[in-house]
Amino acid sequence: MILNLATLPLLFSLGIEAVSTSGTGTIAAAERASVLVVVGAEGTAEYGREFRRWSDRWRNAAAKGNARFHRIGIGALHETTDRHRLFERLDKEPATGPNPLWLVLIGHGTFDGRSARFNLRGPDLTAAELKTKLSRFRRPVIVINCASASAPFLRTLSAKNRIVVTACKSGYEQNYARFGGFLAAALTDPAADLDRDGQTSLKEAWLTACRRTQAFYREEGRLATEHALLDDNGDRLGTPVSAFVGLRPVENTVGSDAIDGDRAHQIHLIPSPEERKLSPGQRRQRDELELTLIALRKRKSELSEKEYYARLESLLLKLAAVYGIRTAAWAKRPKRTRQR
Repeated sequence: MILNLATLPLLFSLGIEAVSTSGTGTIAAAERASVLVVVGAEGTAEYGREFRRWSDRWRNAAAKGNARFHRIGIGALHETTDRHRLFERLDKEPATGPNPLWLVLIGHGTFDGRSARFNLRGPDLTAAELKTKLSRFRRPVIVINCASASAPFLRTLSAKNRIVVTACKSGYEQNYARFGGFLAAALTDPAADLDRDGQTSLKEAWLTACRRTQAFYREEGRLATEHALLDDNGDRLGTPVSAFVGLRPVENTVGSDAIDGDRAHQIHLIPSPEERKLSPGQRRQRDELELTLIALRKRKSELSEKEYYARLESLLLKLAAVYGIRTAAWAKRPKRTRQR
C-alpha cells in the first residue's frame, strides 16, 4: 500500500487539509476472499504434525481476515481422492469477482526432470493439471506451493492477474522445505508489517518468510536447500529475496523492471480497518493508480524534473480522491475544472 506514512509528506506538500474515508469497516460477503489449503501426503508422522500446524495458522489467518476457509487432506480418507476433492472445490469457486482465491499447497513435492508433482494421498497433482483447472478464473488467484521441488509450478502457472509463490527456485531442490512454516507464521505476525501500515501484504509475508528461512540455515550451519520465488507480473521468471533491501528492489539491479512484488504488496489476507472501508471499486482504482505511480518512479531519469513532478502531482491527487482526502490546491481551482 503506497499511501502510508512514507507518502503522507508528499500529499501534505500538495495542500492536504483532512482525511475522511467513508465505509462500514466490514467486508461484504461478495468481497470475501477464499482460502483453500491442501495438505499433501505427510510421509512421516513428524511431517504430518508440522503440516497440520501450518494449515491451522492459515485457518486462523483466514478467520481474522473474514475469508472463507476450506481444507483438504486432513483427517480420514474419503471415498474420493484428495485430488478429486481439490478439483471439486475449485469447480465451486466463482470464476470472476474482486475477491482473491488463495490456493495453498502444504507438503512434499517431486520432480523427474520434466514435470513437477505435489504429493497427495492417492494420485499426485501435476502443475499442468492445476494450470488447466485454474484457466477459467478471471478473479485474482494466488497460488502458494510450499513443497520441495516446487519451482516448475511457477513457470507453468504464471499468468496475468495471478500471483505464484514457490518454496524452491528449482525442481532439483528436493529436500524438505521449511519456508511454508515461516510464511504461515508471518501472516499474523505484526513484525512482518514492514511498512507499518497496519496490515501485512503477501509481499511482506513472503519477504519475512524468506529471511527467516535463510536465518534458520545460517544459524544451524547448514547449506540452504530451498530458495523461494515470487511471481506477480506473469513473466514466468520469479524473483528471489536477494533482489530486495527491505521492501525495495536493490538499486541498479539488472532488469529491475521485471522484479516482482508490486502487485503482491497490494494483496492482504487480513486487511487493516482502513483497508476494509474501501469499496471494491475504490480498491481497484487505488491499486491501478499505485502501479502507475511505481512505473512513473522507475521512469524518473527519462523525464524532465518539471514533467516528472507534474505527473506525480496528478497521480497523488487522484489517490487522495480515492481515500476521500481533500486538498487545498484542488479546492482553490475554478469551478469549471473541478470534477463533480
